[in-house]
Amino acid sequence: MNYLIAVLSDRIEAESAYLALERESINSTILGRGYKSADEFGLIDPKEQAKKQATFMSYWLVPFGFFAGVAFSLSTGLNTFGWAGEIGNHLIGGLLGAGSGALGSLVAGGGVGLITGGGDALPYRNRLNAGKYIIVVQGSETVTRQATRILRQFEPENIQGYAETN
Repeated sequence: MNYLIAVLSDRIEAESAYLALERESINSTILGRGYKSADEFGLIDPKEQAKKQATFMSYWLVPFGFFAGVAFSLSTGLNTFGWAGEIGNHLIGGLLGAGSGALGSLVAGGGVGLITGGGDALPYRNRLNAGKYIIVVQGSETVTRQATRILRQFEPENIQGYAETN
């Protein structure tokens, strides 16, 4: 399945492009105010995905970090916190290891994507938030080529094709 995404500046252009595609029997979808939202269409929010991944990673990295911290404390025999005693030092080592696991889940699980964003979905979401309209055409390569010729007449701000890799 191929996708063609065109960004148009206003509703009238988007509706005109949609009707031109419809005249050629090309199915398309309009995203924007008064039409489908990015969530309804299925544009993934990269920040939401990063949060889910970081949370998922923390389920196993935090306990692993705790046990690794305890194991490190037991194997080295360090007495870093004299006031805590022997068992207290091992527990503090475990807590520090759990904290390291939490930081690891943030970084490895998508924290960078959470901070910087990522992928093409975020720019399209930003354009929708700015009041632009997006036309999405799904179909074979020949359909998307035909749709590209039609949409270029409307001078979109951006036109981009994607091929599904599944």
